[in-house]
Amino acid sequence: MAGTTVADGGLVLRAFDAAATAAGIPADGPERDAARAYVVETMGQSKITVFRALLGDEDRARLANRAFEAAYDELAAAATAIPGAAEAISRLRAAEIAVALTTGFSRGTQDRLLNALGWNDIADLTLSPAEAGRGRPYPDLVLTAALRLGVDAVDRVAVLGDTTSDIASGLAAGAGIVAGTLTGAHSEEQLRAAGATHVVPSVVEFADLLLSSSRNPSSLQPS
Repeated sequence: MAGTTVADGGLVLRAFDAAATAAGIPADGPERDAARAYVVETMGQSKITVFRALLGDEDRARLANRAFEAAYDELAAAATAIPGAAEAISRLRAAEIAVALTTGFSRGTQDRLLNALGWNDIADLTLSPAEAGRGRPYPDLVLTAALRLGVDAVDRVAVLGDTTSDIASGLAAGAGIVAGTLTGAHSEEQLRAAGATHVVPSVVEFADLLLSSSRNPSSLQPS
C-alpha cells in the first residue's frame, strides 16, 4: 500500500525514527544512519521482521514494532492516496479483475490506514503478513490472495509494488506480471535489477496495462 497506492510522504521513516528511539538506537550517528539505510533497503517487508534483523533481540524488536505502529497510527490521518489510485482500482474491478491490497504493516495499522483514506470497501481483499503466514519477500501474501480470490492459476496474477521486496515476492509466487511503480521507495534501476517484468510511473498506468492486456495479450511484453 504505502508507496504503491498510498503516498507515503516519509511517514514510514518518521514512524521508524520513533521506533528506533524506543529501542535505544542513538538519535544521531552511524548506528542510526545504518538503521535508516536498512529500513529503506527492506521497505515492503513485514515490520517486525525488519526489527528482528536490525536489533537481533526479540524483546527489543517487539518494543520497536509497538512503537512503530503507535507512531504510524498517529500519522495515518495525514496519508493521502497516490493520484488516480482509487479510480484505477475501480476501473480494474469494473472489468472483473479482482484487486487485493497487501502490506507489510500489521492488520491494525492497515485498518487505520484504510479508515483514514475511506477505503474500507475499495478492494476485493486486504491482507497483512499475519494473515498470510510470512510477509515479503516471501510469496505468501500473493499466494494467499490468489487462493482467497479463487484465481485459477498463479500466472494469471499481476503484482504491483514500489520495492524490490514486492518484486521478489511476486516472482517467488510465479505471478505472470510483476511490475514496479516509481511512486515509492525504490528506483527504476533497483526494480529492474530485482527482476520486474514491467516498470510503470504509477498504479494508473498499471491499470492501463492490465486492461489493455485483457484485450490484446501481446501488450504484456516486458517494458
